[in-house]
Parts: sequence; C-alpha cells; structure tokens
Amino acid sequence: MFPVIDLFAGPGGLNEGFSSVRDERGDFVFKTLASFEMDSLACQTLRLRATYRDLVRSGGDVQPYFDYIQGKKTWQSVLTGDFRAAYLAAKAHVYQVELGEDNRPEVDTFIERQLGPENERGHWALIGGPPCQAYSLAGRSRRTGDESFALDHKHFLYREYLHILGKFKPTIFVMENVKGLLSSKNGDSSMFQTILSDLKRLPGGASYEIRSLVVDAKPDDLNPSDFIIRSEDYGVPQRRHRVILLGVRTDVAAKTPRRVLAKADGAVTVRAALQTMPSVRAALSSRRPKTDLDWREVETEALDAIQRMPEGTKPEPMKAGTLAVDEYEAWIHDERLVKPIQHEPRAHMVSDLARYRVMASLAERLGKSPKYTDLPTTLHPEHNNVGRVGTPFTDRFRVQVWDAPSTTVVSHISKDGHYYIHPDAEQARSFTVREAARLQSFPDNYFFEGPRTQQFHQVGNAVPPLLSKQIGEIVADLLTSLQGN
Repeated sequence: MFPVIDLFAGPGGLNEGFSSVRDERGDFVFKTLASFEMDSLACQTLRLRATYRDLVRSGGDVQPYFDYIQGKKTWQSVLTGDFRAAYLAAKAHVYQVELGEDNRPEVDTFIERQLGPENERGHWALIGGPPCQAYSLAGRSRRTGDESFALDHKHFLYREYLHILGKFKPTIFVMENVKGLLSSKNGDSSMFQTILSDLKRLPGGASYEIRSLVVDAKPDDLNPSDFIIRSEDYGVPQRRHRVILLGVRTDVAAKTPRRVLAKADGAVTVRAALQTMPSVRAALSSRRPKTDLDWREVETEALDAIQRMPEGTKPEPMKAGTLAVDEYEAWIHDERLVKPIQHEPRAHMVSDLARYRVMASLAERLGKSPKYTDLPTTLHPEHNNVGRVGTPFTDRFRVQVWDAPSTTVVSHISKDGHYYIHPDAEQARSFTVREAARLQSFPDNYFFEGPRTQQFHQVGNAVPPLLSKQIGEIVADLLTSLQGN
C-alpha cells in the first residue's frame, strides 16, 4: 500500500475517498500514516472513521461501530476487543495540532516517525486543503474595508503545506482550495500565482510538475480556470466548484501517464440523493416572532395565491445520469443501518416554517428557487432593509430544487438553514446533517462527532468523498506506474 499524509484534514473527506480505492485484486491501495487537524471534534470524527476502516481491512468485528453510531451502546461499552485495538491505532496517527511555523518541529518529527527512514520510504502521496476563509468570496466580502485582512495568517497557511513538500518530497501531492483562490489578492498580488511561484522555489531542491485533473494539457498550456473541478460533473449531487492541483515530482513525472477525471453520464440530483430519506418534520423553536400574525393563516393565503399563479416556463431539468446515480447509491447506502443516523431536523420558528413551506411550493411551480421578494409581504423576514431598493441577499431563503444538484454546502449551514430549504413543502424545514452529508457524498455510515452545529460545520468544510475517490484512483494509477522505478 502507498502511504498517505493528510494535512488540514477536517472530518476526512479527502481521506475517505483515498482510503476507499482498491486495485484490480480488490486490495486497498492507500494507507493513511498521519492526519493533521486542529479542531478537536473533527479529530474525534477522524479517529472514529479510521477505527471503522481498520476493522474493515483487518476483518475485525464492525458491529460495535454500528451499535455506537446508532445510539444502541455507549462509547465506553464498545471500547473493547477489536474495536479498542483499532481505535488505539487510529489515535496513533490522527494528530491534533494547529499547523504553523511555531509547531513545525513537532509536526516534522511526527511525519519522520510515521514515514520511516528516507531511503526506505518509496513512493507516497501528500493530500489536503489549507483553510479557505481568506480566499472564499464570502469570507472576503465580510471583511471588506478591514485593513488587517491582508495580514491574516490564513492567507499563508498554504506555506505549511509547501514546507512539508520541500522537506519530505512526496512523489505526488493533491492540494484543494476554493474557487475564490483564483481571484483572491494579497495587496496587488494574485494568491493563485503566488502559490504557483512558491511551488517552483521549494526548499531542499524539491520540484513538481503541476497538472490539471480535468484538462489534458502540458503545464505551460494550462490556464488558471483549468484547475477548477465542478463536482456535479463527476457524480456528486452538489454544484461545488473547487481548485485542485495535482503535483508530480519532476524526477518521475515523465514516467507517469497523464490522467484526467472521467465525466459522469449525467447529473445526480437532489431528488436522487434524498428520495430514500424518511420524511421528518421540524419542531417549533421556543423563539417567538415579533408580530402576532397567525402564521398558519398567512401560509394558507400564500399557498392559495401560488395556486392562482400562471405556471410559466420551467427550466429544463438537468440530464440525469443512470450510471452516475447507480454508482452514487452503491457508494452511499449501507444495509446494516436500521434507519438513517443524524437525521433529526433542527427546530424552526413558526414564521420560518410558513416561509419554508410556501417557498418550497413556489419552487415546485417555478422549477427554481424563488427570491424572498417573490413572497407575499406578510412572509418577508423582519429585517430593517427589507423592501428597500437594492436590498442585498434576496436569495437568503433558498430552496434546493429537486431536479438539479444542490448549491454548494458550506460551513455556514451550521449557523442557520435558510440557504438549504428542503424541496418537499410538506416537510417545511431545512436540511438535516445526514441530508447535507448525502449532498456532500459521505456514506450513510459516516458519523460526525460533536453537537449538531459542529456536525454541520464539519460536513460543510469537507471535500466530497466520492470525488476524492476518483482523484485517488488517478493518483493510484500514477504511483502504480512507478513501482520498480
């Protein structure tokens, strides 16, 4: 098996994909030697998932894992036998640390111990995505006018990734970040071009050929946009667009084939992802609306108004991919689960329940998510600038439509669910953790530790595992071509 080191691991989306790759004999191709993550709850998620993988690979008893994630047994009661041994192995490679210059010595020491002597390492891969808040469009917009933004250390955490590239010289690396990286600037400098320039000046003489995973072209012929991967093109039920660099060490690059991802035969839609999920209703929040309106009466009047609206012309639904849906369902489902885990909706104010129900009904009629300005004024949110000319964020209540991939699932889903309204008007709620995880292509047996807010945060910060698996298959192909060299 080829060793993998995972930086800025989050809850393990990249790791899950790589760890699932098998060769023609059915043997696993990769073994994760170290996962680095600063968030304690994400580390708990990583350790638990690594425990499950170890049990699967060793033929151990996985029932304690399923008993725990389904709430049938406590953590202490399952922490025995095979499960305990696998968990201790997971603890040995999941390392909680904030990557940065101050912690480089301990991180380097841990990697050296995990990889072993340099002359015995062979070929291996480095994967990970430096934090993206400093590059994301949303993050930048929130700090417009903030003079300290240019000095934000998150702009430069990619240097920790580059430090490890230069010091340990993995055969291949995969670096992921948000699409906003391409337009992000620090001062007058493009962050994307700065990163590419820094990759050409790695310490220790390391050098890499930077390839696209979607455009088959020589490095000098690639444009920045050629590094954008659109997840919906590869069987993920989500329009998540990310910049991903594939680096191959120059001393072996000429010996490796050039590979790109194969597009799916069509889209995996929200309907395909969620149609097997049981219907659940949200509880009422203890928070009361500021007005004394009878929201059920308002809802009824709004629904009656919708029924009187002309149908209009719906957008053409995206072509569904038969093979893509089959592959997605095989990846997601686990018959050992009696019912979906982490599928409890959060409570909503009664005013939001009315708003969600009406907007979902309107989306069904329009074939797209309406703006809140399409609603009767009685259903407008109680914001000071609502109704003014140029009111921003008119899409802050967004229904995810049935017959298309969802919009990007981001960590803000942990704050509220207004951007992730369920398309079924009868359920009148925002997505559950499990539904968000399905849109991210996490298998149903993937458990996220911590309170629900943190579970959402982990899901939104992850790389879609099904996309990662396809990237891992390309990396496995390249590394396998080098065996014996």
